Amino acid sequence: MRAAVIGAGPAGLMAAETLTARGVDVDIYDAMPSFGRKFLMAGKSGLNISHAEERGVFLSRYRGNALLQDMVRAFGSAEIVDWMARLGIAAHTGPTGRVFPEMMKASPLLRAWLVQLQESGAVLHARHRWQGWDGNGALVFGTPVGEVTASPDVTILALGGASWKRLGSDGAWASVLAAKGIDVAPFGPSNCGFLVEWSDHIREKFAGAPVKSVRLWADGVETRSEFVITQRGVESGGIYTLSAALVDELQRAGTATLFVDLLPDTDLPAIAANLVRPRGKQSMANHLRKSLGLSGVKLALLHETAGGALPSEPEALARLIKAVPIRISGTAPLDEAISTTGGVAWAALNDGLMVREVPGVFCAGEMIDWDAPTGGYLITACLATGKAAGEGASEWLQAPSR
Repeated sequence: MRAAVIGAGPAGLMAAETLTARGVDVDIYDAMPSFGRKFLMAGKSGLNISHAEERGVFLSRYRGNALLQDMVRAFGSAEIVDWMARLGIAAHTGPTGRVFPEMMKASPLLRAWLVQLQESGAVLHARHRWQGWDGNGALVFGTPVGEVTASPDVTILALGGASWKRLGSDGAWASVLAAKGIDVAPFGPSNCGFLVEWSDHIREKFAGAPVKSVRLWADGVETRSEFVITQRGVESGGIYTLSAALVDELQRAGTATLFVDLLPDTDLPAIAANLVRPRGKQSMANHLRKSLGLSGVKLALLHETAGGALPSEPEALARLIKAVPIRISGTAPLDEAISTTGGVAWAALNDGLMVREVPGVFCAGEMIDWDAPTGGYLITACLATGKAAGEGASEWLQAPSR
């Protein structure tokens, strides 16, 4: 039996590994000149491949998606650490529970993985852009030497979402599947930056500035993480954690509010008590700096959201310091998002991730409609769905009734 895996990111490669381990011959196709480009980009500053937190908490990151949770339960953090060890890559768990390859980068892991796949008989085909099926049901690829076709016994699609087009994840496959009658949800940004209508003062003085040691919340979700001011809004770690909550609020109300506690380790009464102290001839800026340590970008955010006139009453000012409201007007462009929502609807797939409308075709990875925050959850789910699709395809090949 022969399988085609289309898409050489973590989901596709894991599907290929699962199939080769079960004795299936595999061809791996990718549109780009080299494999795993988005995977390599994700690991450029440290490949956060999973998270070692308690399993129940870990599974909750997948927002109640029971089938996806089952797949991650079967191939989660511990299984990923064991899998890397089999490739000769030790794992390192950071102080916050994030799991990385010991050398931090993605490239040594990817190299070892591709070697292992080729030694297992997988054949790699770069610069093969999938264009759909021909009239006889064969896969059609555009290549530098012209159009080629393939007629495998089973196909796994692992084509990614719709962000970072230059790395090969362009979502162009959606129209091909939709034409087959497959339910494909519209793409949307996730783990993304957001738009804020900053004043010229913020844009000119503080674009690129990190806002550290804060507590953030939106729509009932909170985090203790820093974020970054940009020319057009906010982005980075803490913002990505709140991405789903902010997107939900934007869709529901048209705008959203990000709240920032500038002094999360000091309670409101203590802040108010400091503000009550006479400031003499000091400016309010100096008073806030000396009494509370507020200066720079934090002080600028305080003035920005107060319209330039800070409350004169100490308790009112203390309440503002503990909950600075930043009005969010929209998301950054889809192509700049770390990940995307939308894609093949779960209802279009069976429990083995086979497309109901096209028997023998399976889906894996970010091209399925699911969402998760950064912190190792995205890559874990890509690996887990890749493994599940590989297992589903192998079982389908062996089924006497197919």
